Amino acid sequence: MLVEALAALAAAGGGAVVQAAGTDAWNGLQRRVGEIFARGDAARVEAELERLDRSARSLTAGASANIVAERLRQEGVWAGRFETLLESLDDASREQAVEELRELLLFVAASTGDTAVATGQAVARDGGSAVTGIKSSGGGRPGLARAEHTGDAEATGTGSSAVSGIVNE
Repeated sequence: MLVEALAALAAAGGGAVVQAAGTDAWNGLQRRVGEIFARGDAARVEAELERLDRSARSLTAGASANIVAERLRQEGVWAGRFETLLESLDDASREQAVEELRELLLFVAASTGDTAVATGQAVARDGGSAVTGIKSSGGGRPGLARAEHTGDAEATGTGSSAVSGIVNE
């Protein structure tokens, strides 16, 4: 597999860990990540679960002065760990780990729904509309939508609307 493809998959894995933190998907993600890293070693599963718990704690409200920076840091940490793991395996083990990581990504995508974090400001004027966060039309994705630290919303003028957070239409 190309190095670029492995790096992209590892980055997606790091994003999945951060996206799942604090959601109902967390327990399923933990088990899967533990198994991906452990490669059959029960003691290593426990070590990975402990690392994941530390990551989740660092991503809870109030744990960091700058939650956006902490989310980015944690994504990088886990992306680096996934990439190092994938590079260290022989071809057969790497292919198995790649498949497990892809299944993990599908699980998180199906379980967490839409997520918006640290969005910008929504400004609508003169009858316009703006959303900073998530706008779902016609049912959207499965799972709960989550918006954190969305920006301010400002609407001026007749018929204008601005929303910071989640809009379901």
